[in-house]
Amino acid sequence: MVVGAGPVGRFLAAELQRHGIETLLLEQRDAAADTRSRSDSAPNGRAIGLHPPVLAALEACGATERILEEAARIERGAAYDRARRLATLDFSALGARFPFAASVPQQTTERAISASGPAPICGARVTAISSEPDRVRLCVRIDGSPRERTARAVVLATGAAGRDLALPFTRLSLREYPDRYLMTDAPAALDPRADERTAIITLDRHGVLESFPLAGGGRRLVARIAGHSAGSLDRTAADALRRAVEERTGSEALAAAIGTVSPFRIRRAHVHRMRLDPAVRCFVIGDAAHEVSPIGGQGMNLGLLDAAGLAPILIARLRGRNVENAVQTWERDRLASARTAARLGGLNTALGRARSRRAHAALAAGIAATMRTPLRRTLARAYTMGFDRAAERVHPYEGGRRSGADPVP
Repeated sequence: MVVGAGPVGRFLAAELQRHGIETLLLEQRDAAADTRSRSDSAPNGRAIGLHPPVLAALEACGATERILEEAARIERGAAYDRARRLATLDFSALGARFPFAASVPQQTTERAISASGPAPICGARVTAISSEPDRVRLCVRIDGSPRERTARAVVLATGAAGRDLALPFTRLSLREYPDRYLMTDAPAALDPRADERTAIITLDRHGVLESFPLAGGGRRLVARIAGHSAGSLDRTAADALRRAVEERTGSEALAAAIGTVSPFRIRRAHVHRMRLDPAVRCFVIGDAAHEVSPIGGQGMNLGLLDAAGLAPILIARLRGRNVENAVQTWERDRLASARTAARLGGLNTALGRARSRRAHAALAAGIAATMRTPLRRTLARAYTMGFDRAAERVHPYEGGRRSGADPVP
């Protein structure tokens, strides 16, 4: 059983079923709420970026091809101080299998990765789990009625909202950040600096403004706003974002085009164990296991790489093979990769904060100087998840045999 029908849970369930493992996918939301959520095109917290290691990991099941049919390809990142370009990072120079990040709506990603997977059982709320030597027992409320279910293995992919299910088995470290952000989608043509293959980071002494290409045209704008309540969706949020966009880009037209705005805040969290029992039957992955700043767009990617690495281990485990060494390697690598992503998110958050004129001038000069050194290649690799340990390890399990660096013994 996979608990949670977000992109991470859907991908894992689809991979298991694709290799002949009978899998149930449980989703707490009812069918109507799940459908509304996945068809909602308004700006929200949904991830839009897939990095090169994830595109490589999704290739074997055919999802990458389906995703790239609709995606915008981000081949470079540019840092600006208003209209002045400070630096450019060229992702295509890294020589990766996919030399770009793909910008695509989350619902498109979910359709692509779950094409061969089970339909979720909606309205199923798991209230408790217990691991036994030969099975995992779940207490589930389905449409309000309490029931008990068992499975040979259970994976929690609930997102942060269902993390409590894992906490009886592992400790949690959590840090709340004071930073507040506002997000919207806007027409691309109104930003004279933008093109369809470049992500733009505008560093301003009042805070950062990020702009990413969207599939089908347009840009997603994200700005740090000092003192704004992340819980507010009223007119003041849109006004605050308009002021920030005009101030940081100099474009009145781009600011005037801002309509619906979505606020959010960030936090950092990670469990100390992703394997929740000695019998190798219960796991936690995705945001339920590790939550990082969305600034940098690596959260959903981390979860998909969790699932890509765990799927062959579960397949082997359920076919009676000894996977102890593989589980230890997978858990160590995924926790280390989450820490790396969290550190990068923390750096991005710090760079995006307000600062004095003098500090801002020093930062801009330092970035311009750094980009004239070989460090620019290291930064390009970091911003495309090249330091995730799965970037070199993930080889999907095919036909019960090892392929390349497949971790299953």
